[in-house]
Amino acid sequence: MDAPVPLIAVAALAAAALVLRGDRPRAWVMLAALVLAPAILVSHIWDADQVRPLRDDPPLFATAVAAAVVAVAVLAAFFVRRPGAVLLAAVGTLPFRVPIASGGSTANLLVPLYLVVAAGVVAFAVRRLRVREDVSDDAVAPGGLEWALAAYLVLYAVQAASSSDFDHALENVVFFYVPFALLFVLLRRRGWTPRLLHAALAVLLVIALALAGVGFVEYATRHLFLNPKVIASNQLEDYFRVNSLFFDPNIYGRFLAVTMVLVAAWLLWAARPREVVATAVLLAVLWGALVLTFSQSSFAALLAGLAVLAALRWRARPVIAVTAVALCVAAAFVAVAPDTVRVDLGSSKSADAATSGRYDLIAGGVRLFAERPVTGWGSGSFAREYRRAEDVSAERATSASHTIPVTVAAEQGVLGLTAYLLVVGFAVLRLFRGARQTPWRAACAAAFAALVVHSMMYAAFLEDPLTWALAGVGTALALRAAAGRAEREEPARRDVAEVPAHPAPAAR
Repeated sequence: MDAPVPLIAVAALAAAALVLRGDRPRAWVMLAALVLAPAILVSHIWDADQVRPLRDDPPLFATAVAAAVVAVAVLAAFFVRRPGAVLLAAVGTLPFRVPIASGGSTANLLVPLYLVVAAGVVAFAVRRLRVREDVSDDAVAPGGLEWALAAYLVLYAVQAASSSDFDHALENVVFFYVPFALLFVLLRRRGWTPRLLHAALAVLLVIALALAGVGFVEYATRHLFLNPKVIASNQLEDYFRVNSLFFDPNIYGRFLAVTMVLVAAWLLWAARPREVVATAVLLAVLWGALVLTFSQSSFAALLAGLAVLAALRWRARPVIAVTAVALCVAAAFVAVAPDTVRVDLGSSKSADAATSGRYDLIAGGVRLFAERPVTGWGSGSFAREYRRAEDVSAERATSASHTIPVTVAAEQGVLGLTAYLLVVGFAVLRLFRGARQTPWRAACAAAFAALVVHSMMYAAFLEDPLTWALAGVGTALALRAAAGRAEREEPARRDVAEVPAHPAPAAR
C-alpha cells in the first residue's frame, strides 16, 4: 500500500468524526482514527535509528505498548464516571511538550495531551456504544465550521501525496490534525457548566503562573532550559529572551497572551471589587512574564484580543476608531522618523531585520505561490521548497513562512488557501455570533482572535491545540445558548398554537 493512502484514510476518519450526526458511528470512526494514527507513525519510523532499541527488543516494545494501553484504559475509566474531567485534563495538559526523536529530527510533542485525547475517545465510545439507541449530545447538526475543518484535513492529506517533504506532512497529520480534531469533538458538548468553566480557567491560570515562575528564574539566572538556538542568540543580543518550558519564546508568549485575554474577560465582567483586584494582580504578573519573551507577535496578539474584548463588552465603533487612529499614528511615525525604529523604508534588508527575518520568508513564500498558484508545492513542503528556490541553507529556512496564509498558499495553492479561509471564517461566525451574551463566550471569541493575529506573524494555527480547544469550547457554549433560546421560545410557540381561531362573522 502506498504511503499516502493510509494517511488519507486516517484524515478521512478524523473528518468523519467532525461531521457525522449520530454518536454511535462517530464513536466508531474516532476509535478507528485513534488506532490507525499511531500505527501509521510506527510504520513510518520503524526503520529509523531512534526506534532501534524497541525494534531490536520485541519484549520491550510489547511492554511499552501494554503500558500505554493500561494508562489509557485507567484514565478512560475515570472519564466514564466523570465526563467533565475531560475538559480539565485537556486544559491541564495543553502546554506541556516532550522532546521526541522522529524521522531524523527532534519534535516537541504534546504526549500528555495525546494520552488525555486517547482516554477521552475511549470513554466517549464506551458511553455511546453501550446504549442501543443512537443519541447525540449536540443540539444541532454539524455546521459550516465542522465541514470546513473536515475538508481541510482531507485536502491536506491528499496534497501530501505530491509533496517533496511527505515526512513533514505525515507528522502534521498524525501528531496534530488527527488528535486535535478528536479533541475538538470531545470538547464540543453542551455539558460545560459555569462551575466547570471556572475550574478550567483556574487550572489554566495555575499552569500559566508556574510557567511564568520558570521564566522569571531563567531571566534571573540567565540560563535557559531548552532550545540551543535561543541560548546562542541570547549571547549575541543586547536583551535576554526566556522561553520557560516551551521550546520557542514566541509559543510561550502566545500561551501567555491567550491566557491573559481569558483573564481580562473575567476582569471586565467582574461584579465584586475583590475579583477586580485579584485579576489585576494576576494580569500584572503574566504581563511581566510576557515582556521577558520579547515576542512582538505575542504583544500584537494580546492587543488584538483586548480590543475584541472591549468591543464585545461595550461598543465596537469607539474601539475601531481608537485602533484606526493608533495604526495611523504608528505608520506616520515610521514614515517621518524611520531612523528612530531602525527601519529603512527603501531597503528590503532593513525590513527583514525589523521583522526578525519574516520579510524574506514571506516574499519567498509569495514567489512559491506564484509559481504554482492552484495546487501549490504539496503539504508540508515550505521549508524544502524555500531552500531550493532561494538557495539558502537549512539554518535560514524554517518550517513555515511565519505567516500562516502565506505558508498555506505556497504549500497548497488556491485550493488550500480557500479551505483555510473557510475554516477561519466559519470559526469567527461560530464564536462571535451572540458572544456578548456571556463573558465565557466573549472570552473564547477574543482569545481566538488573538491566536489568529499571532498566526499572521508566527507559525502554527491548526498545529496548535489552543486553536481547536477554543473552537471546541466556543462551539459548546454556542450550542448551549441556542438550546436555551429554543427552550425559552417553545412555550411561546405552544401558547400561540393553543389559541383558538376566531370564527368569521356570520353573513347577514
